[in-house]
Amino acid sequence: MVRTARTTSSTAAAVAAVLAAAALGLAPHQARAATAPAAAASSASSDLRFHDIPGSGGITLKGNVFTPADARPGRTYPLIVLPTSWGMPQIEYVAQAEKLADDGYVVVSYTSRGFWLSGGRIEVAGPPDVADASAVIDWALANTPADAARIGLGGVSYGAGISLLASAHDPRIKAVVALSGWADIIESIYSGRTQHLQAAALLGGAGYLTGRPGPELRQILGDFAGSRLDREEQMIEWGKKRSAGERIDEINANGAAIMLGNAWGDTIFPPNQYAAFYERLTGPKRLEFRPGDHATAEGTGLLGLPNDTWTNAHRWFDRYLKGERNGVDTEAPVQIKSRSSEGYEGYADWKSVGSGGTEKLPLSDSEHVFTGVDSGADGGVVLLSGILDQFAKAPPTVSVPLLPRAFAAVWQSPRQDADRRIRGTVKLHTTVTPTAPDGTFVAYLYDVGPLGIGKLVSNAPYTFHGKPRGQSFGVDLDLFSTAYDVPEGHRLALVIDTVDPLYIEHNPTGAQLTFSSPRTDPSYVSVPLREQ
Repeated sequence: MVRTARTTSSTAAAVAAVLAAAALGLAPHQARAATAPAAAASSASSDLRFHDIPGSGGITLKGNVFTPADARPGRTYPLIVLPTSWGMPQIEYVAQAEKLADDGYVVVSYTSRGFWLSGGRIEVAGPPDVADASAVIDWALANTPADAARIGLGGVSYGAGISLLASAHDPRIKAVVALSGWADIIESIYSGRTQHLQAAALLGGAGYLTGRPGPELRQILGDFAGSRLDREEQMIEWGKKRSAGERIDEINANGAAIMLGNAWGDTIFPPNQYAAFYERLTGPKRLEFRPGDHATAEGTGLLGLPNDTWTNAHRWFDRYLKGERNGVDTEAPVQIKSRSSEGYEGYADWKSVGSGGTEKLPLSDSEHVFTGVDSGADGGVVLLSGILDQFAKAPPTVSVPLLPRAFAAVWQSPRQDADRRIRGTVKLHTTVTPTAPDGTFVAYLYDVGPLGIGKLVSNAPYTFHGKPRGQSFGVDLDLFSTAYDVPEGHRLALVIDTVDPLYIEHNPTGAQLTFSSPRTDPSYVSVPLREQ
């Protein structure tokens, strides 16, 4: 089945379609019908057609195809394939796809299997999803004026994860733009051996609302939420099959040019795992980190509004699919924007981000806490907190002097004698003595102003199982990477408590934790700084 509409240089119709689908739950054909009159009434540019595209295993994928307005027999164009995000229909990329087509690309976007009107079950970027990406490429080469030698893949979130995995499987892919995605799904939602509760609940809920989870996903979600430690090994193996980091050798061998983009506050796919993956890539590569939460850095671009992330994505495709000398490959490949300022900073690699050295803050005092009570120090709310930080510079806050010391361990630095530009990954080293074999704690780093109000700089959870009661053990914990400027006269505070709504905790009733600093193994927080 093929249906045709005409797109316009204005993105108003695309914006209306995306908003309507998101707010009202419209299926793609309903959104298309709602916007067709507006499209027909305006001057035409690139051509848009809606197609049923054969996926792997005999299913049908709902897709749309943008073709440049000047397309004619015998002429080919570079191809860009865009798998949709988790829970999103095929109209997700309409605004950006139109811009790409107007710039001379064939663009095929399709609803990922298991969602909306596409066939199959949700496989969470499993082998069938990777095979789908190749099947869509095959179809595009056979049915559109696409050039087999110039193929790119891209997407946001779920589409990013599928694109990275497809680049390991299909050597025809020459360029990838993976925005707000993952390279290690276990490190993303199970870091510190702790379930990221709100992230998993959001993904699971959206999956059931907009699609058809397969039996394997239903099993994994049940095991994850139920803290089935007896199934932990199977869950990790499931995640490895869906993590591009496990296919790094194939990705490097195929040699696609890969651009990664993410937000510092991404509460679904935190930035650490993307940075680690970027460092292992050997081909052309670029890494961008900005303020925000999951998919918020590129979200305005999906509505057709000016957006730095999408501007650079287009430049990336232009360089590696069209061969344009636009300078994107000669810029510093790591580009970051601090959460506290507006300008971009360029670095030669991820390791150079904290090239100003590290400042070690000693945690010399022993602290003892009772578990199972939320002290008030929290990492925020999935999506909402990162958006507030991005647009209002209002991260989660807490009154550090008022934190109940029975349930929160607190260490504070002296007042800073100069601005501190934190860049990269803050690391905690401490010694823990539990009264129970299982437990969870969450570490937070705060920027504390003169009135004692702490603004969250970073956090991370840590869970242990099977430890001997009363026996101390060392912990090295990486907090989520960030870029944050601490003003002169402020303090840094490390806070540790045992309950955070973002995570599932594993503290038995009545359990206690002691954090100490043995003389032979002192505890500290290592803070990476930007070179002055």
